[in-house]
Amino acid sequence: MVEPVRVGLMGLGTVGTGVVRLVEGHQEDLRNQTGKEIVIEKILVQDIHKERNVPVDQGKLTDRADEILQDPRIDVVVEVMGGIEPTRELLRQAVASGKHVVTANKDLMALHGAELLSAAAEKNCDLYYEASVAGGIPILRALVEGFSSDRITKMIGIVNGTTNYILTEMSRNGADFEEVLAQAQALGYAEANPASDVEGLDAGRKMAILATLGFHAQVSLEDVTVEGITQVTLEDIRFAEQLGYVMKLVGLAQRDNGEIEVSVEPALLPKHHPLASVDGVYNAVYVHGEAVGETMFYGPGAGELPTATAVVSDLVTVVKNMGLGVNGRGTVAPYQVKQVKGPEKIFSKFFIRLHVQDEAGVLAGITQCFAEHDISLERVLQVPRVKGKDSEIMLVTHTASRYQMEQTRHALEGMNAVYRIKSCYRVEGGA
Repeated sequence: MVEPVRVGLMGLGTVGTGVVRLVEGHQEDLRNQTGKEIVIEKILVQDIHKERNVPVDQGKLTDRADEILQDPRIDVVVEVMGGIEPTRELLRQAVASGKHVVTANKDLMALHGAELLSAAAEKNCDLYYEASVAGGIPILRALVEGFSSDRITKMIGIVNGTTNYILTEMSRNGADFEEVLAQAQALGYAEANPASDVEGLDAGRKMAILATLGFHAQVSLEDVTVEGITQVTLEDIRFAEQLGYVMKLVGLAQRDNGEIEVSVEPALLPKHHPLASVDGVYNAVYVHGEAVGETMFYGPGAGELPTATAVVSDLVTVVKNMGLGVNGRGTVAPYQVKQVKGPEKIFSKFFIRLHVQDEAGVLAGITQCFAEHDISLERVLQVPRVKGKDSEIMLVTHTASRYQMEQTRHALEGMNAVYRIKSCYRVEGGA
């Protein structure tokens, strides 16, 4: 009789519950795909006596990690409990014991992925982490396997469902940020402390992972320019719509002549852009390859079963590798030297919104300021205010460097006719 593959599951929250449902409910499919039965042997939880949303044999529950790590019968550790420590140490011990690892932990992989992958390779162990980026979308597997013969030049995507839901609702219903955030929290789309999502850190970690895999260079969160959506106003969204754009929190990783830029920031997309129609909690990643051209991956970015599907898919790959005797060979360590672009080499169009005096010559002075910094303007929209001698001016530039834009903003702040620069956003693509 063929011995089953035994799994130690660390965490029984939302994703862990989904993993149990899929593994126990899809046994016939899993057996046909892998040739072996997959059994969840032990489950690490904080409270053994807590009521669960899924039927679980109480004898499988433990609050001691060593009952998984020191059990020689357990072949694979599936980690879905999150956090950096003690999770990093637990996975390091798992690999040191010769156990394969599947994780959904984006924070851990963004910060310590290189260390853990190196340790796994030394022990000929698999370490897969598909669920760490974009939930149920198989984007990491596509980058490693589907694009293995291509050279990726650009990845642009919506990789955080919470912020995408907030911006979608602001646009659709005319509600302000705080109101929609409270709604997202009530629906379970946002955490009680939403800082990681709304300040862009969650998306930044995901883009670091994507850039590392796509460009074969070790990209960390410190290499990612990160700006969240807390300063985005309903007025920004409305004025952008008048100019033919949609506001999204956009993750971008681009490589030109061996130099890379990675960012997460609110950006304007033309309404015809494929990412502009990605609404609610959905995610999408648009990948440009030199050979294949443009491809797009779309699907739910979070949730019990979408994320659990990615976890179990990785588990199936581990079990197949075990049957073939090729564990530990699927990981390619970053081999390119990382060269990060400076602001003078990062180019895009920009949207800038100004509160100015409504007097003759003001607009001419503003356009002259842009011209002095070699930035030409694509579109200009001026809206007089109801009261007072002031107005708002919205401008969309032609392509310019981030350095040029920073210098222009500094000059505008010194103009007496400019009361305030209300906002400035990157524009991806044309109108």
